[in-house]
Amino acid sequence: MLQAENLQSGYGAAQVLFGVDFSIESHQVVSLLGRNGMGKTTTVRTLMGMLPIMGGKVTFDGQVISGLRPHRISKLGFGLVPEGRRVFPSLSVYENLVATSRNDYNGSWTLDAVYELFPRLKERSNQSARTLSGGEQQMLAIGRALLTNPRLLILDEATEGLAPVIRQEIWACLNRLKAEGQTILLIDKNLKEMHHLVDRHHIIEKGRIVWNGSSQELQERPELVTQYLGV
Repeated sequence: MLQAENLQSGYGAAQVLFGVDFSIESHQVVSLLGRNGMGKTTTVRTLMGMLPIMGGKVTFDGQVISGLRPHRISKLGFGLVPEGRRVFPSLSVYENLVATSRNDYNGSWTLDAVYELFPRLKERSNQSARTLSGGEQQMLAIGRALLTNPRLLILDEATEGLAPVIRQEIWACLNRLKAEGQTILLIDKNLKEMHHLVDRHHIIEKGRIVWNGSSQELQERPELVTQYLGV
């Protein structure tokens, strides 16, 4: 579905990615792992067209999308749950959800389906987003992305900073999405939960992919966790 080849990007004159290569097949859950500052969010922003590509290319479903504007990339089927959630604080939960839903696409994700996935959002539908807890805002950000009926769902720091009980709700949601065939690119640090969910891991170090393999292969290589993911 998606392929990044020799992807190079950064901020102004500061290059961050130095030839990132990875691919995602349909119905796969793929992770991007690495310490803070190694290029994970930069990769996501480059895929979404938020940062200019300095070199290489991105192909989605056989179409080169390098250089397209973010709204064009989104309409191709990308759904983003950004780092920091970025909900609209002055809008209600309901308004946040319907503001970004695709009304030109007859997809399976509807407002009722999101409310069924996250009952808390239905209970708080008339509350402004700024009054929600961090976990509830993350649920809202996921629901908002799902209402675009994405072909590829990207979650940047899916459970960072959330209470354990909320994290479990998010992991349960992601396991359900996988079971339903949703293609996912996931950034997170909770390897224990990811081992049961992710089909293939990619480790990024200083703007380059230094290892990729299955969850089983990563479990058999604890030295990789120490070398590239340890604090």
